Amino acid sequence: MSLYNQIKNARSKGDKVLAILLDPDKVKHDELPGLIERINQSRASIILVGGSEVASGITETVIKIIKDYSPLPIVIFPGDLNQITPMANAILFLSLVSGRNPEYLIGKHVQAVPLLEDSGLEVISTAYILIENGRETSVERRSGTKPMSRSNPDKIVRTAKAAEYLGFKMVYLEAGSGAKHPVSANLIEQVRSKVNLPLIVGGGIKSIQEVELAFKAGADIVVVGTAVEEDELILNSL
Repeated sequence: MSLYNQIKNARSKGDKVLAILLDPDKVKHDELPGLIERINQSRASIILVGGSEVASGITETVIKIIKDYSPLPIVIFPGDLNQITPMANAILFLSLVSGRNPEYLIGKHVQAVPLLEDSGLEVISTAYILIENGRETSVERRSGTKPMSRSNPDKIVRTAKAAEYLGFKMVYLEAGSGAKHPVSANLIEQVRSKVNLPLIVGGGIKSIQEVELAFKAGADIVVVGTAVEEDELILNSL
């Protein structure tokens, strides 16, 4: 069964999915085996790998190490083309629908086609919505776009619904790496009430309480990244 169908099945049963995001530029290769063992022992069922700015070749190296120590599916969370590798199981084919830079709406995707066609990766089209969190993020700098304002939830909800109409498979509400403010429960609830796609929420989530709050509000997948980078012991509570 494809990973996407597993996610849809989990949603239909009300099962929630925790994903751990590892940035290849930030993890230490010699410490990865221990970190992966902690992830294996947590409730996480997906490992995302990627970052806004990652040097060529590092993503594949990190994924190879992860595969040696974990049976969990590995999904590329790409910041650019050089992060695409057939070593993973799937890739979130992110389109930055919150911005209006054509390169991140469709341009990079066209360039990626030759890399994906023979890769064997499961390609999951995902509408990526960057939401203002109190500080500038690397996604904002790299894409040359501004995040959507938390004070205008209606526009965020309409953007997510438009993505559903356009045929995207999932919606990702992103506050950004190291966000001061995670995506609010109220906003998650509003998007969930209008959108019938699997809903991913990430950015600024630092505790099990915030994970559960996002799940309760309607997130199907919650992503924890920076908190794990700062303190691996958080995995003991997840």
